[in-house]
Parts: sequence; C-alpha cells; structure tokens
Amino acid sequence: MTQQPVITLQSWLMVGLLGFTWGGTFLVTEIALEGLTPFWLAAGRITFAACLMTTIWAAGGFRLFNAPVTRADWTAATVIGALSSAVPFMLLAWGQQFVTSGFAGVSMAAVALIVLPLAHFLVPGERLTPRKGVGFVIGFVGVCVLIGAQAFETTGASMEPAGRAACLGAAGCYAVSSILMRRLPSVDTIGLSTVLLLIGALLVLPMALIVEGPPPLPDTKTILVVIALGLIPTAAANLLRVLVVRTAGPVFMSLTNYQVPAWSVILGALILGEPLPPSLLWAMCLILTGVGLSQYGALTRLFRGR
Repeated sequence: MTQQPVITLQSWLMVGLLGFTWGGTFLVTEIALEGLTPFWLAAGRITFAACLMTTIWAAGGFRLFNAPVTRADWTAATVIGALSSAVPFMLLAWGQQFVTSGFAGVSMAAVALIVLPLAHFLVPGERLTPRKGVGFVIGFVGVCVLIGAQAFETTGASMEPAGRAACLGAAGCYAVSSILMRRLPSVDTIGLSTVLLLIGALLVLPMALIVEGPPPLPDTKTILVVIALGLIPTAAANLLRVLVVRTAGPVFMSLTNYQVPAWSVILGALILGEPLPPSLLWAMCLILTGVGLSQYGALTRLFRGR
C-alpha cells in the first residue's frame, strides 16, 4: 500500500471506540482470570474470535488479497499474525507476574513512541515532524502522570528486569505489526483480520498447553466472559484496528494507546467505584494537548471539511 494516510471523522470515531473498548477490557479480564489461567484465557479469546471471523469470512467467499502477491507478502502476513495478538498476549501474561500494572500500562503507551520512527522510514506519508514528535511525547507524559508513581516503582521481584523487557517487547510487537500491516498490498479487510486471528490461535494454543498444561474446566460465568472478550475486544476490535491502520495509518492508530489507561481509570471509577486520581484532569489535558498537536493537520482538514 503506497497511498497517503486518509484521516476522516470515521477514523477518529474508530480510534475512540477502540480506546474505550480496550480500556474496559482490563475489568473484564480480571473476572475471567478468576476461572482461567493467563495463557488459556488468551488462547480462549483468540480462538473464539478466529472461529467467529472465519464464519463471516466464509460467507464472503474467503476473499483475501485483491491481486497476485509474492511469497514475501505471505511471510509478512504470517509475521503480522504472530505479532498482533499471540506473541504480545503471551509476553504480557508472563511479564505482568513480575512488574506493577502501572509499568505495563506505560509500556503499552510506549507503542506510539516506537511507531513514530519506524513509520518515518518505512511508511510513505508518515514523516516524523518536530510538531508530531513533541505532541506524542506530551501525550506519553500525560499517561505517566495519570498512572503516577506506580508507573516506575519496583516490585522487588528478582525477575522484574525480564518482566519489564517482556512488556516492552509486547509494545514493540504491536508497533512492528502495525507498520507491516500498512505495507501489505491491497487486501480484503475481513479476510486479513481473520487470517491474523487464525495465525494467532495456531501459535497460542500449543504455547498454552506447554506452559500451563491442559486447560482447566471453566464455569459458566467464565465461559460467557471469554465469549465476550473474544467477540468485542478481540474479533470486532481487531477488525477495526485493521481498518484504521490500512486507511489512516499506523501512527494515527497508535493514538489508541494513550486513551486506554484513561478509559481504564474512568471505567474503574464508574463501574467499580474506584477513586479517581487527583492527577486525572492534568493527565487528560496533557494527553489531549499531545493528540491535538501531533494531529493538527488532520484536525484542521476535518473541521474545514476537506
């Protein structure tokens, strides 16, 4: 794909919906982990999403690439499938045993900072300008302010350095998969979303069996939660992510990572009655300032109707 990124009102709505969806996923995941181990939870949600999307893909005639492609394109699609779900899910599941949840949140926000230089060199139309760079840094600082001291405090675990490396590795996986996804030739969105989930399922299922043994027998509540996780934040969100990356570009898509911690805090307060941190207002101001600064050109064109 070589055309310039096209950022429309629909792009902003999709990114906002993704931030809200993934921000609420943490609450639902905590419920699911009461009845499933981390790797089997990842395997369950990815496998359910893959089966659901395969049914939809079959109804459309199994369309994928819109023109003949090379072996390199198929290799890239396989790598994207591994890096967009299975590998980062497993890295996070392992790494979060040794780090604070705050550091995990900051590492996900770092996706945006990793995407910027990669997109500058590898994606047409995604040049790294001083204004864009400053905007993304301000947004990242906003996330750090929101999370607070927990973002960088130590757990004291002997494996903490490896855990932090795993979390940052997961962030790198998301960044690289977005870059590679944007560079694919013309492709059917539903087909690509399905193939990525199928590859993820083929990777995470044997890993869950190796690491955690046979899956536990979950109760009805856990099964329903896994279905919900597979349907909304995995299948539907994966489809939206592909749409955003393929149309608006990986840099714009990375703005989702600044929203997720904010939505997680807000939903935790609304649903679980958790106290809102005093830093929320300042953090939101920084995040919105960073987004506005980095996307000044797109916002200007949007409000001008062009």
